Amino acid sequence: MSNAHDRGLFPVFERLLLKISSMTDCIKNNKRILHNTILLYIRMLILMSVSLYTSRVVLSILGVGDYGIYNVVGGVVFVLSFLNISMATATQRFLNLELGKNNKKGVEKVFATAQVIHILIAVIILVLAETFGVWFLNNHMFIPKDRIIASNYVFQFTICSFLLTVMSVPYNATIIAHEKMSAFAYITVIEALLKLGIVFLLLVINSDKLIAYSFLMAIVSIIIRIIYGSYCRRHFEECRRFSVKYDKFLFKEMLGFSSWTIFGSLGSISHTQGVAIVLNMFFGVAVNAAQGISMQINNLVYQFVTSFMTALNPQIVKYYAAKDLYFMQTLIKRGCKMGFFLVAFLVLPLCFETQTILSLWLKEVPEYTVIFTRLVLLTSLCNSFASPLSVAQGATGNIKTYQMVLTILGWMHLPLAWVFFTLGFAPYYAMYIYLFLVIIMQMYRIYKVCNSLNISISGFYKDVIIKCFLVMLLSSILPVGMHLLVPYSLFSRILTFCMSAVMVIISVFVVGVNNEERNKIFKFIRSKTYIAALN
Repeated sequence: MSNAHDRGLFPVFERLLLKISSMTDCIKNNKRILHNTILLYIRMLILMSVSLYTSRVVLSILGVGDYGIYNVVGGVVFVLSFLNISMATATQRFLNLELGKNNKKGVEKVFATAQVIHILIAVIILVLAETFGVWFLNNHMFIPKDRIIASNYVFQFTICSFLLTVMSVPYNATIIAHEKMSAFAYITVIEALLKLGIVFLLLVINSDKLIAYSFLMAIVSIIIRIIYGSYCRRHFEECRRFSVKYDKFLFKEMLGFSSWTIFGSLGSISHTQGVAIVLNMFFGVAVNAAQGISMQINNLVYQFVTSFMTALNPQIVKYYAAKDLYFMQTLIKRGCKMGFFLVAFLVLPLCFETQTILSLWLKEVPEYTVIFTRLVLLTSLCNSFASPLSVAQGATGNIKTYQMVLTILGWMHLPLAWVFFTLGFAPYYAMYIYLFLVIIMQMYRIYKVCNSLNISISGFYKDVIIKCFLVMLLSSILPVGMHLLVPYSLFSRILTFCMSAVMVIISVFVVGVNNEERNKIFKFIRSKTYIAALN
């Protein structure tokens, strides 16, 4: 009878202990996510300040024409970047899985295999760039004849920068997988400060400033590559020695996973750099300058959500590896909401006051920049919670159908833009097309990920999509009224901008979060306020 009692009692205690252990790990992971997010936001604020200043000065120094050339010529190289983007995703995923299993040997195998793969990718990109890339640049790009030589210099320096970025991917992925965000933040801040130094050098350089700018950017890439390698070799055992030995089975598995990620990355590349090249062929480098500025603003805004997701995404994969699906599902939903709210915090004010902000920021605002900026920002808002969904689906390893559907939708952007331009539509219609495609892609992502992870689709829409929609609706009412009814002045525009940001915060607290999330936020604020008061 005692044995029967024990058999009934011990499993209960065992399950209880496992649950307590899981909850304790969750609390620790939440604190780690919060700590890493704060570090990454400090990094982001520094990068944003430096980037805003350098973009303004570089545009002024180079002029609209050369600035457009730099963006579109760099685009020819980055069209080839789908190989690198895909392998970066695969490296991150496999490292996180092995770390989630506490498998040190597995981590070493993944890193060594990733190094070999990225050497092969660098060789492939170099061959493609020096053959197809050079041919396309000199025969099909719309570049003024007197800037062809300068454009070829820019192209070669950009290839150099990009190849160094490719070689850094295993190191970057290792830092993020180990969640050493302080190092990641410090190194990227050093990179931003070096780029700031380039701006001051351009002011005193008397030679061709476009060539000088691209050369100095390549030098920065070399320095950052050395820093990443030195840090990783010092802090992570798997990075301390280079070896051409790799696990053949893992090599095939990573390439197999990446083959579908590569397929998916083609859709993203066709949207960004592919459309930039088509814009150049139809409208010239001035429109490339407008698109480049809009993408620069968009990248700064997206740093908000990227910083949060960089801290969040490793935990999603690790929960999956530990087979803790409940916390993984909770993290996905909260990650999607917070990503949207963080982007909305800047997108809404920027969309209302785009003209004012661009006029204050730039000495010369190229034509179409305002409409490009607004459409790009709205697209990013709709796309803001793609990251946790993609990471979650990638964690399952079942990405074939997922990537095929998303890539086909992404590919549609390029031919549709070509058709619209051939029919005489303005260049910004390319962004209207992509906004529509992104909405469809997000609907599919939600459907696929929810089915893969047994998440209720109706529950996801109720907990995430409807709340995000309500936040945007409530946030827009007062700013729209002020924008339309208050007479124009610099003060009224600044007031509208600030009011928009404040309304997003209020709306998030009122309708964006549930009671549990709201209480956690208030508890965190009270604890920080109390600590500040004691100090």
